[in-house]
Amino acid sequence: MTENLVKKPKPDWLKVRAPGGENFLKIREMMRERKLATVCEEARCPNMGECWGGGTATIMVMGDTCTRGCRFCNVKTAKNPGALDPHEPKNVAKSLQDMHLEYVVITTVDRDDLEDQGAQHFAEIIREVKLAHPKLRLETLAGDFQGRRDLLKILLDSDGIDVFAHNIETVERLTKTVRDGRAGYRQSLEVLKNAKELHPGIVTKSSIMLGLGETKEEVIETMQDCLNAGVEIFTLGQYLQPTSWHLPVLEFVTPEAFREYEKIGMAMGFRYVASGPLVRSSYRAGEFFVKAFLEERDARKVLLGGNS
Repeated sequence: MTENLVKKPKPDWLKVRAPGGENFLKIREMMRERKLATVCEEARCPNMGECWGGGTATIMVMGDTCTRGCRFCNVKTAKNPGALDPHEPKNVAKSLQDMHLEYVVITTVDRDDLEDQGAQHFAEIIREVKLAHPKLRLETLAGDFQGRRDLLKILLDSDGIDVFAHNIETVERLTKTVRDGRAGYRQSLEVLKNAKELHPGIVTKSSIMLGLGETKEEVIETMQDCLNAGVEIFTLGQYLQPTSWHLPVLEFVTPEAFREYEKIGMAMGFRYVASGPLVRSSYRAGEFFVKAFLEERDARKVLLGGNS
């Protein structure tokens, strides 16, 4: 047990260049000017330079403080983070319009302190963003809304979401250790299943972190559970310990093992699998597939007279 608590040095395949470049600097400056929080920075994502440099960003709305305390996450936590900003929907929409992005991921902190978990506010942000930038491809990385289907419906009825993502995060056995007690493995599967039932035309996506003590069999079981819940896009990445207060890394999974999971996932029937040490749930490796998939879907709707 003591051995597991010793911080392991990162292998070469996890070492990345410091972010930079004109587009990266431009987006970072604009984010800070407009006081937009990004999960890229809050979660110390290793792909921030690649994504921002390529004109893709993941922004975090409803504040930068979460009501939950998952043991893998670096986002600040508090029981009552404070009131939502009523100007946020229009401010986010204007900022994204000015950034000239083609694809954006909007995620949120959990707001268990609010009666509707922030569902109405999140939905209003989606509506304002699409109104200001109708051609923008929009992915939402949402929480579980405590499993409430009615609140999930409020978000999905905003009618601006191209991809709905909700992360399963880890295998069932490790869920209570890794995630906040209010989150649940089966609850997350139900969220993904409900999203597909409520809006069959929406693309659904989920993600898992490796290196926390899971077995290969458990990873495959998790992939199958997500597939059974209607998930079409699945990502797998290496867990990296943000600070000494967070869960330690028990294993650095090799690139070869990640490639094997990708092959397994595609053979199982996912439409797309992104699997690699540096892959994150909002990783832009899947962006090109998603855009092509959505264009094909939209073209099919036109041929069928508006029906998917």
